[in-house]
Amino acid sequence: MKFVAREDIAAPIEEVYAVLTDFEAMERAAMRRGAEVQRTDTLTQPGPGMAWEARFKFRGKERAVQTELAQMTPPEVIGLKSTVGGLHGLTAVDLVPLSPKQTRLSVAIELKPDSMPARVFLQSLRLAKGKLSQRFDKALRKFGRDLESGRFSK
Repeated sequence: MKFVAREDIAAPIEEVYAVLTDFEAMERAAMRRGAEVQRTDTLTQPGPGMAWEARFKFRGKERAVQTELAQMTPPEVIGLKSTVGGLHGLTAVDLVPLSPKQTRLSVAIELKPDSMPARVFLQSLRLAKGKLSQRFDKALRKFGRDLESGRFSK
């Protein structure tokens, strides 16, 4: 199952990339939402191989997701691999400069099951794919507007 969303952001590609690769800020944001996040790698500089484990409640159950930064090509590409239960996810983030102050952000998430419970869960997501796609588009649009308004400025 694949989700794809695209948003044009009124900001330079370098600024968008900097926000997307501020991993410490992303960790703090997840913790503010109730997740426990822990780095599981020993890298000192951001780059492929960075890894995290996050624990959170979803639909009343405790879940654990492992995420690894698989690709990082400044300022255009970020790739992540994630596993939660028997579900594997690949996330591809692509940035394209439309002009010096305009960037197109494209995010594609592909989910694949490797267990029967994960297949059943994915089937339930397929039934709600339209609604989930709308929520994904809305979240990406909100991220773009927040970035344009300076919400992520340090």
